[in-house]
Amino acid sequence: MPNSKLYPALLDAKQRSEKKFVVLLDPDKLRLKKLEQTLDLAIECSVDYFFIGGSLVVNNMLDELLSDIRAHCNIPLILFPGNSFQLSYRADALLFLSLISGRNPELLIGQHVISAPFLKMSPLEIISTGYILIDGGVTTSVQYMSNTYPIPAAKADIAVCTALAGEMLGLKLMYLDAGSGAQNPVSVQMIEAVSSAIEVPLIVGGGIRTPQQVAANVKAGADVIVVGNAIEKDPVLIREMAAAIGG
Repeated sequence: MPNSKLYPALLDAKQRSEKKFVVLLDPDKLRLKKLEQTLDLAIECSVDYFFIGGSLVVNNMLDELLSDIRAHCNIPLILFPGNSFQLSYRADALLFLSLISGRNPELLIGQHVISAPFLKMSPLEIISTGYILIDGGVTTSVQYMSNTYPIPAAKADIAVCTALAGEMLGLKLMYLDAGSGAQNPVSVQMIEAVSSAIEVPLIVGGGIRTPQQVAANVKAGADVIVVGNAIEKDPVLIREMAAAIGG
């Protein structure tokens, strides 16, 4: 049976109002010269997890990145897969994403059926996650690749009902994502509305560029903050963002 360590820790952290900081690493975009700097800063600032994934990841690139990180530090590695082929035993856990904001059956259940036998035998901790795509002002990779429409940014009520449905279906996490490279992050009003309606931990990511946005999202009720693009461009932001979460 797979391990079950990270999710109980997330539940415990939520009960204690302890926020978590995640650095998202996309093997497609990562520049090797910045990887070591990013890892050193993540260790220095006690980053809680790495999410590893992207829309077009090639398997050998994924395995290589996971091995490089594992050799450098002990921060848990959680797969954030864009499709059923982005799987590796070298990680600690996997977000078993169901794109509940869309109506594409392949991303609601189809790809899950394909990957289930692999995951059943794997040592990965499997964490079922309701993935909710929010309009970030531009067409993002995930929107294009998933062939789904995001929830309009001003429709917090739709996001709330979607998250509630996912929770009632037994999904263990909810993930509000404006998508990689979003022009606008998920609004604090939507975060507050969804956080107030559900009991499972809430992850928020996409378009977060400043420590001020991190602090506002945490205050609004996000339990886990995920930052990718901004840190890819400037790894030193890890310091300020980690401080914003701690504060």
